[in-house]
Amino acid sequence: MTTPFEPPVPPASPAPVRPGRKLGPIAENVGSAHRAWLEPMRETYLRSGLTLSELSLRVLLAKSKISELLRGTGLYPRWEIVLSLSAELQMPGWPLYRLWRQAAFEAHKSREWVERSGQKGALTTSHTAPPLDHRAFRELVENDYGLYAQVFLDDDQRDTAVSDTFDILWLCWNDALASPDTRSFAWNVLRATVMTRTLHLDGRPELGGAAFDTVALQSLTTEADRLDQIAESLQLFKAMSRLPDHQLDVMVLRRLCGIAPEHASDLLGVPLATVRSDERHAVHFLQSVICPPPETEGNAE
Repeated sequence: MTTPFEPPVPPASPAPVRPGRKLGPIAENVGSAHRAWLEPMRETYLRSGLTLSELSLRVLLAKSKISELLRGTGLYPRWEIVLSLSAELQMPGWPLYRLWRQAAFEAHKSREWVERSGQKGALTTSHTAPPLDHRAFRELVENDYGLYAQVFLDDDQRDTAVSDTFDILWLCWNDALASPDTRSFAWNVLRATVMTRTLHLDGRPELGGAAFDTVALQSLTTEADRLDQIAESLQLFKAMSRLPDHQLDVMVLRRLCGIAPEHASDLLGVPLATVRSDERHAVHFLQSVICPPPETEGNAE
């Protein structure tokens, strides 16, 4: 797979220096759906060169309220407020609205509240098409992104995670194009989006559900054989979850999704040699865990 464009690689430029107090970090209790749109908005603001005072005058909202919104503190913001900020920051409204709406429901806002909040911005939040190169990129990778997400999530969660990935990419598409490799940038967004929805045990992603949907399992006919295969798969996936992130991704793509090394290299945005090396080290680790070498006996007296 090759992308239909070659992203530029401009030199990194320092963030503008602003007078006044520095914007604080995002609050720790902000959920993943909220962060999905808040982080791109913060990054866009920080690169804009605007101060909170200037932004306050433009959107007619107190600096303290803007600061709260950009840090995720206080009440979950109404859409018309988010929209007014996004307009000043020149952010696309449609993907932002989709992410804001989803986060509102996860913040336990009622459907009535969501609909009422979005009424004033309805005309400026109509469905618009993403940039042409974004659409082309999505067509190239969406099916494969779905295969990866399926390993960790159920069908509904998988579809939501993939859709959110492309909405987030739309919000920061210029950053993706300006990155050293758009494919790697996009994969990191996908991985982060999937992992925020994945059950974790002891800090590692849970792959147990995939044990019930393997090719090996589907080919068996007797219940006893199926139970043995499930037990073997559960042991394998538990060991796989202990792999470093990059090795886990390679193994998921190669062994669970059946994707060729060259294609995995394109999806991840890494050299083919890196894919082969990661797979080789991962297989060696899994073999050492699942089939450890027999212990050598001490010297006979």
